[in-house]
Amino acid sequence: MRLEAITWERLGDALADRLLDLEPADGSPWPRVAFDGAPAAHPAELAERVSEALRLRGRPSLVVPAEGFLRPASVRLEYGHQDVEAYYGGWFDTAALWREVFGPLEPGGSGRVLPDLWDPVTDRATRSPYVQLQPGALLLLHGPLLLKNWFPFDLTVHVLLSPGALQRRTPEAERWTLPAFERYTHETDPVGVADVVVRADDPRHPAWSG
Repeated sequence: MRLEAITWERLGDALADRLLDLEPADGSPWPRVAFDGAPAAHPAELAERVSEALRLRGRPSLVVPAEGFLRPASVRLEYGHQDVEAYYGGWFDTAALWREVFGPLEPGGSGRVLPDLWDPVTDRATRSPYVQLQPGALLLLHGPLLLKNWFPFDLTVHVLLSPGALQRRTPEAERWTLPAFERYTHETDPVGVADVVVRADDPRHPAWSG
């Protein structure tokens, strides 16, 4: 894959411009976009940057963190604090994401989205209010391992780190999760399936697939 050097500011603008013309394939009035990447790749920062660029273009969007839909600690940590299999397949409440985020944005849906459900710090429900998205508003969902769940995204962005960069930039206390991302690479091939790939090995100098 050929990647072109770009600045984060230009990248945010370029993605926002691309999203302005995005039409959901299923006829939904709400385009749904993934910003996929390991926590060390900071996909949240890119999602927020694109959201701001969209706002300046007069297009509303809602940034939703997948981490806001973690399962309670009693479920996530049932097999220990560092169980790779549980992290890969059981930490995120995908059923809740379908119910509270993607379901309301289907054709004929209400557009009423819950932006988060669970606070992993307090291990309690967030009790956040629902957000009503007007037709044409975009969902920008960010988080790890998103592309293996068959969510109905209309455009997917994968923020890529090489294995070495992922190792370096992941805090030592979280490096037990690295085998999950290696498995994700082999089983899902996010670089191959994503519509846009952003390489962020050097956080000061990203490159993208255009």
